[in-house]
Amino acid sequence: MENRNQDLKEGIILSMWTFAINFGLGLIKVIAGLIGSSSAMMADGMHSFSDCVTTVAVIFGLKISAKDADKGHPYGHEKFELVFAKVLSVILFATALKIGYDAVSVIKNNSYSVPGLLPLGAALVSILTKEIMYRVTIKKARKIKSVSMEADAWHHRSDALSSVGAFFGIMGARLGFPILDPITGILVSLIVMKVGIDLYMQSVNGLVDESAGDEVEKEIVKLASSVPGVVSVANLRTRTFGSAVYADIAVRVDGDISVTEGHDISTQVHNKVEHNMNNIKHIMIHIEPADEKHTSKITNESFS
Repeated sequence: MENRNQDLKEGIILSMWTFAINFGLGLIKVIAGLIGSSSAMMADGMHSFSDCVTTVAVIFGLKISAKDADKGHPYGHEKFELVFAKVLSVILFATALKIGYDAVSVIKNNSYSVPGLLPLGAALVSILTKEIMYRVTIKKARKIKSVSMEADAWHHRSDALSSVGAFFGIMGARLGFPILDPITGILVSLIVMKVGIDLYMQSVNGLVDESAGDEVEKEIVKLASSVPGVVSVANLRTRTFGSAVYADIAVRVDGDISVTEGHDISTQVHNKVEHNMNNIKHIMIHIEPADEKHTSKITNESFS
């Protein structure tokens, strides 16, 4: 878990940089919107400021999930991050609703405007910056398996899409097609809503102890089976605990070996799995005597 704690610290540092960049972008876009008379750029700037709020939530979530287990939380604090992730997904969905509502209001009220050139430059800067931030953040989020950080990454992508909409809307308005601005805004809002729903369901699955999935379980079986003395893997259950994974595994060994030898094999399985899989917080090993009949049946049916 030492590597995992280091990953979480790196995630916190990246999120702090994200906050600073979002705040700077928000200021640039709001100022550009005011000077260039662009309501689309003003809205885009407020979107960037909303990113600052979600990034603060991510930082708190990572800090809490990185805390060691204590008497009140003997299994650790990883699930707190999923609580923050649920909040972030709701904020993301609400942001999408606001973008869509504003776009529909513009069309309904026929309140189009022709902005200046400055907002176009601000939109381009935002698109490039937020796309880079998305790629860097999503890579780190998937490495450390942080749901809240992944939600923040998608918030970056939603901001980039919002800026794309603002750019084409502003350009369209200047070319005589002002309705392009709100239409693009509606499309962006639908995309962001979908991301918000997906992330909400992902956080819910983590809170209800969903299994870690076939890929993780196959890797555990592979590592356990490679330990000398393990005849076969009899059973395996996994459950996600926030960004971490707990596993219970039964391994079959020669029934004639001593209790001490069986314990040594169990320790080797435990160490090999936890040392080679950073997201495995703990694996419980159960030793069973090997039986040729049952070994063949379970190995073929469960782990083929």
